Amino acid sequence: MKFPKILSIFFIFSLFLACNSSEEKKISKNLLPKKEDTKTITPRTVSNEFREYWYSGKAEITSYALMQERYGEIREGIAVNIFVTEDFLPNEQVKANNTSTENISVLKLNQMKNFNTGIYPYSIMTSAFSPISTTDHALKVNNSVQEWCGQVYMQLNNRNNFEIESHSYFQGEADQNLTLPKTWLENELWNLVRINPEELPTGDIMIIPSFEYLRLRHKEIKEHNAFASLKQGDSITIYTLNYPDLQRQLMLFFHSTFPYEIEKWEEVNAADQNDTLRLKTTAIKMKRMRSAYWKENGNDSAHLRDSLGLR
Repeated sequence: MKFPKILSIFFIFSLFLACNSSEEKKISKNLLPKKEDTKTITPRTVSNEFREYWYSGKAEITSYALMQERYGEIREGIAVNIFVTEDFLPNEQVKANNTSTENISVLKLNQMKNFNTGIYPYSIMTSAFSPISTTDHALKVNNSVQEWCGQVYMQLNNRNNFEIESHSYFQGEADQNLTLPKTWLENELWNLVRINPEELPTGDIMIIPSFEYLRLRHKEIKEHNAFASLKQGDSITIYTLNYPDLQRQLMLFFHSTFPYEIEKWEEVNAADQNDTLRLKTTAIKMKRMRSAYWKENGNDSAHLRDSLGLR
């Protein structure tokens, strides 16, 4: 009988069409217009003054008196910013142990925050690695938060796009992997202040908020519209970032002349649309020193903490 044979031919033809349709969907998805990063990457030339300060084999360490808003109250604590240059592996995006022409020189910021909420402590650390020889975005940003309830961790790697992974003990945030188009990062702005504040973005910009903010406020990981402004004074320059939809503001206060040390920062976040209290987080410089701190890890170096006002 020819009938089963005709059915077989029809089935194969239908399967071919289905596969072809699937391939067309894949192709059309790949042909969708990709959002382009508006930031132009160019070589950056740094001054001899910059090289003498940042390539001296020492880190700049600054302690701050921290007044941190959390759970609708102000918590007293300590913040420490550690800025240092180091060689970075371009593919693995970690610190290089050996000298190589392939290495990328980066300015690294490690920011530590410690404060208590009632009986239990919070520990927050954020790291940002920014290339010095080009104006590219930060090559890597990560953040971790630890407290007695649990911990969260978030990391961004700058590759063809921003590759982000996030891990959390909170329901709905457990394990996430996503890719976002390149855009400004709030966490990279601190390094840009130190490298060249004239490169700070101003006006209406699209930017991913600080990782600390995203994790503490349980916000979706995405870019937001913000308005940025730079007000230069004789001694202190103020960089302000306002997010209208998040009702968030960040202000960085830094010296108007090299090496542009950060003296203070302020942060205001609305808990919700009806939050009229809007408590302010502030960090004011206590002490500053330059040190090859990684060599000072013996008990006989513990007294150096006094130089920073650290207990």
